[in-house]
Amino acid sequence: MSNPIQDPRLRLKACLANGEARLLPLSLTQRELWENSPVPPGDPANHICATIEIRGDIAFDLCEEALRAVVQRQEALRTSFLSGQDKAAQIVFATIETTMCCRDVGPGSSLDAHLTEIFSRPFDMVRGPLFRVEMLRVTSNHHVLALVFHHAIADGWTLGVFVEDFSAAYILALKQSGRAFSQIRGVRDGLPAPGLTYAAWAAQEKARWQQSETDRLSAYWKTRLQGSQPLFAQPPATGEIPALCKSVTSVPAAVVAAARTTAKQSEVTPFSLLLTAFQIALFRWKGTTDIVLGVPHANRAGTKTRDTMGYFAGVVPIRLQLEADKIFSATLAANHAAQIEDFAHAMPFAELATSLRESQPPGRHQIFDVRFAFQNHPVPDIELPGISTRLRTISTGTSRFDIACELTEYDGSLEVVWLYRRPLVSEEDIRQLDSHLRSVLEEAGQNPENETKGPKSTPLQK
Repeated sequence: MSNPIQDPRLRLKACLANGEARLLPLSLTQRELWENSPVPPGDPANHICATIEIRGDIAFDLCEEALRAVVQRQEALRTSFLSGQDKAAQIVFATIETTMCCRDVGPGSSLDAHLTEIFSRPFDMVRGPLFRVEMLRVTSNHHVLALVFHHAIADGWTLGVFVEDFSAAYILALKQSGRAFSQIRGVRDGLPAPGLTYAAWAAQEKARWQQSETDRLSAYWKTRLQGSQPLFAQPPATGEIPALCKSVTSVPAAVVAAARTTAKQSEVTPFSLLLTAFQIALFRWKGTTDIVLGVPHANRAGTKTRDTMGYFAGVVPIRLQLEADKIFSATLAANHAAQIEDFAHAMPFAELATSLRESQPPGRHQIFDVRFAFQNHPVPDIELPGISTRLRTISTGTSRFDIACELTEYDGSLEVVWLYRRPLVSEEDIRQLDSHLRSVLEEAGQNPENETKGPKSTPLQK
């Protein structure tokens, strides 16, 4: 007979019976992982990963105490999932056991190898927890904190919330320990309850999305996406998801600064300019003038959800239709207008896919096969006593798209992470695409008549 303590389903049954856990339906955003992704929810492709490099005298015992405080504050970190015959559900526990692993890696060992192992280790979706925080000790004054969150309980914004919470909890633990410390900047005083729990937000979202509203927006998308085609032809079905590959490059700070100036003078956002540059790069590489991209959006309206961890972010299809004889400034303006219109009609992706009645080929995402993201989520500027920290997101990749381009700004330059699937896309294809993207950004920023005539008119060329 199974031991109730060891069997996660028997343990869940007991927790539900005595009130230690609640069983809730999936949020609208969580449904996308269960209903519209070609990879299983438990696949490591759904991990959100980051590192915090710490230099200085950090107290591991206080870090572990701080983590426990953050877990108690954020119910998303106390959430796991139960997959039933009909649909999945959230399990929210009142409390969970929280520990932090610390291991010595040494200055001569491969830090990347340790991080890869931490990032790629799968979670138990039922037993949980669905996050992992591990400390790697390089030297006595150099540590790396590895963070892994399952996408079902976190999004990119969540990383900034975690940093702020963890820092505040660490200072609180430091004060309570009686240890001396210097003046602190940028850290919230204490850990008040979040403005809105994730479960409360999910309930409000479901109440807000009435059938009449989803029908109205679905009508827009049926017209908007009519006639669109994926970037790649469907490969023969093999029953296997093509291998995912990763390539990382960068765009120099000077090029980024010049492109930002063009965006400002064109009265568009840096995101609009970067997305337009990506579209033109695709055109020069593949000759495609009509493409639908999947683009994430924060989906955190108002202020009550700003300090809540959870999977809030939605995904919006953006259709960009390029005219090859238009100058760059005209293309930028047209794309910006199209983006505004598409974002204005954003709706839960699971509901959108249902309304379009799109069948999902094995190993492919619905509606689009290319993803573009500009990672500019707010990260608090934190200074801990005698410690310097640096947060860096790590793109581990997702098998849900044939090509993904993720841009993250660090110290003025852009890190460009290309994720692609063989054999549809080769390493040489990515080198060409990356070269085109860099060229378009350089052209967008080079404008000697910027002050009087606006952005440079760059003809589009294949």
